[in-house]
Amino acid sequence: MQPTLLILAAGMGSRYGGIKQLDQFGPQGETIIDYSLYDAIRAGFGKIVFIIREELRDDFEEIFGPKLRGKIEYDYAIQGLGSYVPADLGPVERTKPWGTGHAMLCAWEQTQTPFAVINADDFYGLEAFKLMADFLTHDTDENLHAMVGYEVQRTLSEHGSVSRGVCAVGDNGNLTSVIERTKIYRQEGGEIVFEEAEGLTPLAPETPVSMNFWGFKPSVFPITRDLFEAYARVNIHLPKAEFYIPTVMTHLIQTGQGACRVFRSRSEWFGVTYPEDKPLVQASLRRLEDEGSYPEEMW
Repeated sequence: MQPTLLILAAGMGSRYGGIKQLDQFGPQGETIIDYSLYDAIRAGFGKIVFIIREELRDDFEEIFGPKLRGKIEYDYAIQGLGSYVPADLGPVERTKPWGTGHAMLCAWEQTQTPFAVINADDFYGLEAFKLMADFLTHDTDENLHAMVGYEVQRTLSEHGSVSRGVCAVGDNGNLTSVIERTKIYRQEGGEIVFEEAEGLTPLAPETPVSMNFWGFKPSVFPITRDLFEAYARVNIHLPKAEFYIPTVMTHLIQTGQGACRVFRSRSEWFGVTYPEDKPLVQASLRRLEDEGSYPEEMW
């Protein structure tokens, strides 16, 4: 059974200043999603699910529908502000989506196989998709999940801080903890730190971080639902509160309900957090095409 790829594309792009999921970065005007789709098909994924806001559906269908029809099954999951929020809490008064963990939960109905989750605005590289597709296709342990990790030094922006899931990995290659740090950057002297109210904490350059390339078995969905419902009850009046995928994985590990294999990718990663990141991404994609990693016409 071929795995499913969920693409997190409902974000608001507040720091980027626009809908970066649909912005053009490639030499022929490709989005970053185009490269993920192309690599996912080559790696052996059998279905794509775009997790989006309702108002983006027509744009996504217009851009990606003609490219995917006849090549791979695809569907849409809508991350509604009230989706999976307990009804007794009343109307949801917020404009910002509930976060990546909630987005994954919103694709439950469209996902019947083991699945991977990625960001729409990150380039992960073919090797990462192959590693994850192979794991999801052949591993039969319903309680063993996975992630692709990248060195933090390879995931920073020159134009401001970034959010990353900072990981610790045990001797067996499994994740022992992942903590979302929302303000990571390189200081003028070159040291990498994350900033919190308590101050600055250094990070070794080789520290593995999650770039939201996760692999799950379907057993995670009911657990995620229960966790999110509890989270919503506590945070219903906090319009900026976000329920992250690392929260789900941490719960699985700490309760013994699951484990997470960590794959260290040698693939190149790059992404866009700020508008100033765009020229670097464009240059990187042009170079990959010139090297023959991608054809001039992918579709």
